[in-house]
Amino acid sequence: MKKLGENFWMIRGDLRIGGMLNVGTQCSLVRLESGNFIFLDSYTLDDETLAEVNRLTNGGQHVSAIVNLHPYHTLHCEWMHGAFPQAKLYGTRRHETELPDLPWQNTYCETEGFSDIIGPELRFSTPDGTRLVCEDDTVHFASVLAYHPQSGTIHVDDTLSRLKLPFPLSLLPMSGRIAFHPSLEKSLQPEAGAADRFREWAIRLGTDWAEARHLTMAHNTEVDLKPDGFAEVIGEALGRVKPVLDKHREQYG
Repeated sequence: MKKLGENFWMIRGDLRIGGMLNVGTQCSLVRLESGNFIFLDSYTLDDETLAEVNRLTNGGQHVSAIVNLHPYHTLHCEWMHGAFPQAKLYGTRRHETELPDLPWQNTYCETEGFSDIIGPELRFSTPDGTRLVCEDDTVHFASVLAYHPQSGTIHVDDTLSRLKLPFPLSLLPMSGRIAFHPSLEKSLQPEAGAADRFREWAIRLGTDWAEARHLTMAHNTEVDLKPDGFAEVIGEALGRVKPVLDKHREQYG
């Protein structure tokens, strides 16, 4: 558990692929002006981290909401609800479909205006021109991104990622660089204009959230940003997916 800025804590956890490669996972804790706290994403906290969270939140009683931002990150939702049962539970439509026995709120976090429900301390954005859930369950590109201006922290799952891989995988070109998730091509909506809408969304995000100073990403990376660094990150990431967007335009217009 690491404090990134005023009223924002990043929590890192383990996620092992095939029981071997630990690609990591994350959740974040945000303190609101009211004194209440919100979790971004769910994770089964170890004893030490849970004790620290309880110290900050009056034994968990001041946790008012848990906001699950990625439709395919569902492994720890039940544990998180059990640990903080009084917190309102938010997720995407897929969260409710996959875990119908949990008491989900009626408003999905991909809904336009979700920030108005949670409060002014957090801003949310979902990639335009893409499908949050695809027929192919291996497509994990789209998620709801969250920005906490007070700490200057962006919390994002998969849509933007930077894997720190062990040797010899660290020699691969994608290791260590911030990029859009490789499943973008399959996530784009199969219709005219989707590639342009995605590009315009990304540019707008880089501009609107340009003051960000921290970027915490699933699965295992946190990056400190220089002034206007987020806009630069977005620009470089867009440059790398230009062939994907061009191909989509050629096919759909």
